[in-house]
Amino acid sequence: MEMTMTTEEHKSRTARSYKLILLFAMVSMTMMFAGLTSAYVVSQSRADWAKNFQLPSAFYFSTIAILGCSVAFHLAKKAIQKDRHSATTSLLLTTLALGISFVVLQFVGFGQIVAEGYFFTGSASSITTTFLYVVVVVHLIHLAGGMISLLIIIYNHFKQKYNSTQTLGIELGAMYWHFLDFLWVYLFLFLYFFK
Repeated sequence: MEMTMTTEEHKSRTARSYKLILLFAMVSMTMMFAGLTSAYVVSQSRADWAKNFQLPSAFYFSTIAILGCSVAFHLAKKAIQKDRHSATTSLLLTTLALGISFVVLQFVGFGQIVAEGYFFTGSASSITTTFLYVVVVVHLIHLAGGMISLLIIIYNHFKQKYNSTQTLGIELGAMYWHFLDFLWVYLFLFLYFFK
C-alpha cells in the first residue's frame, strides 16, 4: 500500500526537519560557550587575573544593536506572514544595518580595551583579556554565519521567494538570530558580573 504525501504535508515535514537541524546546531554551540564560560570562571582564581577590568562602553551599545536586530527580524517575519513585502524589505535591511553596527561596535570595544592598556596577545597581555577576546571572537564567527544567512534571505526576498505561505527561510533566519541575540546577552551579562 503506497502512501502519498500532499504538498502541505511535505512542506510541514521539511520545515520541521530544518528547524530540528538548526536546534541541534544551536545546542552544540551553547555547549561550546558553556565550556568557555566555565573555563573563564575557573581561571579567575589565577594570580594574574585582572580584578579591576571593566567592559568597554562599546559593548553596551553593541548589546542594544543586537537586541534591535532580533526585534527587526521578528517584525520582518510577522510582516511577510501578512504579505507586507515592502515592510519586510525595510525590516530585513534594518536587521542587516544593526548587525553590521554590532560587529563595528565589537571592534570599537576591542580598541577601547587596548587603549586602557589591556592587550589580547603577547607579553603585555593578560589572561582576562585573552579569554574575553576568545569568547567575543567565537561569537563573532557565529554571527558571521548569521550575516551570511541574512544576506541570502534578503536576496531570496528580492527574488520574491517569500510570501504568507512560504516563510521557512525567514523563520529559520529569525530563529538563529534570536539565538545569537540570547547568546550575546548571556555572554555580556556573564562578563559583566563575573569579573
